Amino acid sequence: MIHFHDVTLRAGAVTILDRVTLDMLFGTPTMLLGPNGAGKTSLIRVAMGIAAPSAGSIDCPERSAMVFQRPAMLRRSVAANVRYVSGADPMELLHRVGLASLASRPARRLSGGEQQRLALARALARDPEALFLDEPTASLDPASTAMVEDIVREVAAAGIKVVMATHDLGQARRLGGEVVFLAKGRVVEQAPTEDFFARPRSREATQFINGELVL
Repeated sequence: MIHFHDVTLRAGAVTILDRVTLDMLFGTPTMLLGPNGAGKTSLIRVAMGIAAPSAGSIDCPERSAMVFQRPAMLRRSVAANVRYVSGADPMELLHRVGLASLASRPARRLSGGEQQRLALARALARDPEALFLDEPTASLDPASTAMVEDIVREVAAAGIKVVMATHDLGQARRLGGEVVFLAKGRVVEQAPTEDFFARPRSREATQFINGELVL
């Protein structure tokens, strides 16, 4: 279980996360939804230890990995990018993400979708129990998005807990087992995906689903 207890994150006078208490059980993927500035990325960053909370505590598996919306590629080959993380033979992971044929190509010459799949391979090379994804398909075309989603499904089916921030409601429906909906740094709702979309309990969630919520 990933547990947030009364977690607050501040930057000067601005409260980014506001007393977040949340349990995310291992099993199906958890999708983080909410308007821009709701706190989705910040929630992932404090879970990964990239940002330290101003108050509260977090319990998260030590073996966790993260994929950013725009991952940085090392100045080396595709295979060497994966080998840098684990030191092991990278080919199994490259096969898993559909990049084995590009193993010797410089990573920075990959397309955006290929780079995102390489970032997933690097994350999986850490053998994580939990995988945090920060809008990994936000800048990708539909074909590349579908490839990344297939990898996410495979990862979740293998027993890795996936926590994924997205702005794409269709993607949340396709991938999520549950939705955590945030607004203004607070958790407004947490529900199974089907229940969240069919019967949102809050005005903010209803407006967001209808495309009306802008903060």
